[in-house]
Amino acid sequence: MRIPESELIINDDGSAFHIHLRPEELADNVILVGDPGRVAMVSKFFTSIECHHEAREFVSTTGIYNGKRVTALSTGIGTDNIDIVMTELDALANVDFETREVKPEHRTLTVLRIGTSGAIHADIPLGSFVFSHYSVGVDGLINWYEDRDSYSNLAMEEAFKEHVHWDKHLPDPYFIKASDRLIEKFKDVTVKGVTISAPGFYGPQGRVVRIPLAMPNMLEDFESYSFGEYRITNFEMEGSALAGLAAHLGHDAGTVCCIIANRYLKSSNTNYKPLVEELVKLSLDKLTED
Repeated sequence: MRIPESELIINDDGSAFHIHLRPEELADNVILVGDPGRVAMVSKFFTSIECHHEAREFVSTTGIYNGKRVTALSTGIGTDNIDIVMTELDALANVDFETREVKPEHRTLTVLRIGTSGAIHADIPLGSFVFSHYSVGVDGLINWYEDRDSYSNLAMEEAFKEHVHWDKHLPDPYFIKASDRLIEKFKDVTVKGVTISAPGFYGPQGRVVRIPLAMPNMLEDFESYSFGEYRITNFEMEGSALAGLAAHLGHDAGTVCCIIANRYLKSSNTNYKPLVEELVKLSLDKLTED
């Protein structure tokens, strides 16, 4: 079935509407970063550069690392931007841009988000690397797509809502597991994480400046929640949409974050760039290893 021009917009140069990559420029291994400036942090490790594009917050570079092609792409902040990025990445991989039809053979991408994050437990120190075994969406994005219950761990979801006294006005949260292959690759070098992807930096992460919270005890409730071997470990703002859309679309995806703040200890590290660079190098090694 042909995908109409209004549903998938393709630029005159044959590139995806927002991210400005052409199908032949997309590598199988993709690293996502929020900050456009971090694309250069990733690509400086490449031995050669194939292409580079800049469009709003979407900056991309495709090059070679460890003999393999890698695309580094910035998303900006928020799950809404991940909706754009993952949909267009999948279209580049699995839609024929000439015929506008889905290709007969599915191409699976490996998509790793590298970010920064705040931990909510005292035993997760600044500088730790947390891999999100589960990403928890409190933004509602995946609820817009059909069959969301097939991808969310419903038992974890229901236990969470009951434990934290989930406010009736908020979207149903969803718990999406990362790629088992990526979990295995990172298990020995990261902390096992269950990560809240919040739709904002202040209230949705329990910060109070002038407006009181709908759930005033949310941080304490998040901290005390557990489900089997899992506990809520940290906050960030994009991983749930990445995990959910990748699961729907048939891609391997995960999120790994450098801890730059600890909400329990009320501590932070603003000089975190060297730690993020270390995480970038580690991630490139893991993604391209045989």
